[in-house]
Amino acid sequence: MRWGNFLHMYQPTEQQPDILEAIVAQSYRPIIEGLINHKRIRLTLNVNGALLELLDKYGYRDIIDNLRELGMEKRVEFTSSAKYHALLPFLNEQEIVRQITLNNESLEFFLGKEAKPKGFFTPEMAYDEKILPIVVDLGFKWLILDEISCGGEVGRVDYNKIYKINGTNLSVFFRDRRLSNLIMSAIVRSRDTLLEALRDNLKNGRYIVTAMDLETFGHHRPGLEKLLFEVFDTPEFELIQISDIEKYYKEKKEIIPTKATWASSKQDIDNGSQFLSWSDPENIIHKWQWAFTELALKEVYAMDKSHSRYDLIRKKMDIAFASDHFWWASAKPWWSLEMIEDGAYRLLDILRHIPDVSKEKLEQGRDFYEHIIATAFNWQRTGKIRQMMAEQGSILRIPFMDRTQGRGGAEEGVYWAFIDMMKRLEKEATEKREYEKAILWRDAMYKFENKFDIYDTINAIDLLRVEIPHKEVEATIEKYKAKYYEIRGGQPEQRGA
Repeated sequence: MRWGNFLHMYQPTEQQPDILEAIVAQSYRPIIEGLINHKRIRLTLNVNGALLELLDKYGYRDIIDNLRELGMEKRVEFTSSAKYHALLPFLNEQEIVRQITLNNESLEFFLGKEAKPKGFFTPEMAYDEKILPIVVDLGFKWLILDEISCGGEVGRVDYNKIYKINGTNLSVFFRDRRLSNLIMSAIVRSRDTLLEALRDNLKNGRYIVTAMDLETFGHHRPGLEKLLFEVFDTPEFELIQISDIEKYYKEKKEIIPTKATWASSKQDIDNGSQFLSWSDPENIIHKWQWAFTELALKEVYAMDKSHSRYDLIRKKMDIAFASDHFWWASAKPWWSLEMIEDGAYRLLDILRHIPDVSKEKLEQGRDFYEHIIATAFNWQRTGKIRQMMAEQGSILRIPFMDRTQGRGGAEEGVYWAFIDMMKRLEKEATEKREYEKAILWRDAMYKFENKFDIYDTINAIDLLRVEIPHKEVEATIEKYKAKYYEIRGGQPEQRGA
C-alpha cells in the first residue's frame, strides 16, 4: 500500500516571538531534524511564505536550511499556497493570483529553485470553482482537497483511481479524513494500531493520502512528534510524495469537486454554509469584517502606485487578508478578542497610512473598527459567545445513546454491543496492568451513559475500530441486534426489557 503524507506548516505573519519559539522547539525543529535523519521518509510539505519570513526574522535559519536540504535531496516536495493564508474563495482573481505569486517567490528565495511546486494547497482546503482556472493557468499539476469535496460526503473516494477535474488536466487528490484525524488525535500511534485502522485496505493495492497540521505534533499535543515517526516507519507502507501517485495508478475518473473546506460537514454543504467559520450569514461581526476589508482594498487600488508609501501599504493589505481574524470571530466554537481586534486594527491602519484618504472613508473605517470591537466585547460580556458555542455543539453532534437506544428496536442492541466490547477491553487492560488504557475504557462508558461523548473529536467508536478487528466488531453488533429482533413485539410498548 502506498501512502502520500501531506503536512502543513503555518503561523500568522506577526506571531508573538514567545509563541513562535515554543512551536519551533516543540514541533518544527524535532520534526524537521527527524525528517533529515529518517532516510526512508518521503512526504509532501506546505510551508507558507509568511512562515519562512517569520523564521528568518527571528533567526531560525537551521529550520530553513534543513528544509532546503530535504528539498534538494527530493525527500520532501513542496506545494504552493496563499502566502498569508488568505481564504481564497473570498478574494477576487487579482488578489488570488497575487497571494500565490508572492508565495512562489518566497519559496524560491528561501528554499531554492528546486522547491518549485507542482501541487497546490488552498488554505483550509477551501475550494470554490473560481479557484480552478487560476490554479490551471499558473501551471500547477494537482490540487489537494478534503475527501468531502468528492461528492459532498465522506467515504466516496476510490483510492485506486486518479481523479481529474472535469474539463482540465488538473489532478485532484483527496485527504482521507478518518485516518488523518486518528493520527492527529494519537489514537493511531504505532505500527500495530495503524495496521488495525487500515486492515480492510491493505490487500487491494490502493493508495492513501493523509493531510495534517504539522504543529499538532509536539506543540498542540506534546510527545506526539515522536509517535509520528513510529507511524511513518511502518514497513508495510511505501511512503511516496503526492506527485508520485500518478506513476502507479493509471485509471482516471473525472469529477467536479464540491465547494467545501477540510472542516466542512455534509450538513454544512447541504445548508450552503461550507465557509461558516469565516463567513457566517448570522454573524454580524463577519459581515463587518468583510465589508471593512473591501473598503480598505478599494482605497489601496485607488492609490498612486508610484507613491513612496505604496509598497508598504500594499504589503499591509496582503497581510490583512489572512483568514485568522475571521476564524477567531466565528464563535463556533473559536473565539479570541485579541485576534479579532488585531485584524480590525490592521485594516484601520491601512486606511490611516493611505495619503490623502478622504475624511469620509477614514470615519467609515473607524466605525467598522468600533462596531467590531464593541460588539465582540458585548457578546463576551453578555454570555452570547457561550450560547453560540453550545448551540453549535448541539447541532454538530448527537449522543451515541440517542442514535442507538433513542431509536429503539434492534438499534438498542447496537448500544449494548459497544458497551459489552468496552467492558471486555477494560477487563483485558486491567489484567495486563495497562491501567491507563483501562481508565480510558471506563471513562468512555461513562461518557456514553451520560451523553458526554458529544465533546469528543474522536470517540470510543473510533477507538474500538482500532482495538478490535472490524469483522469481530460487526459480529458483536449483529449478535446483540438479533437478540432485540427476537424479543421485540409488533408495537413499541411490547418491547421486552
